[in-house]
Amino acid sequence: MKRVVLGFALAGVWLASGVAPLWAGDDLGPVATLNFVVLKDYNGKPVRNAAVVLHSVSDKGKQEKGGLELKTDDQGKASYDGVPYGKLRVQVLAKGLQTFGEDYDINQPTMEITIKLKRPEGQYSVYDEHPEEKKDQQQRPK
Repeated sequence: MKRVVLGFALAGVWLASGVAPLWAGDDLGPVATLNFVVLKDYNGKPVRNAAVVLHSVSDKGKQEKGGLELKTDDQGKASYDGVPYGKLRVQVLAKGLQTFGEDYDINQPTMEITIKLKRPEGQYSVYDEHPEEKKDQQQRPK
């Protein structure tokens, strides 16, 4: 009996925490199927096990609570069926590559979205020497 009560309690916490489906409305209107392909920008190879995070976006451009995370397969593909038309924020994270983020307007029954991830760039530090900046400063007339 205790296990059943505990199970219902955990299910209630799970639903209350916002982990419920991204679009939990009765009337979603038209919905789309999204097919993602995540590739490395520098060689075109697929990115395996990348996290594709989906967030609905309000009319004011603000990200709404909740979200959904997909994982890419060996071919860098992930898909989700039942996304309502409207604005959607897509973020892609993968180890060793730059994080990607962009808003899309979902307005077709099926959408193919190809995302190319770049290598990380070096960090800029004020403590490092930057000879190109000194050269520019020396050439300025006084």
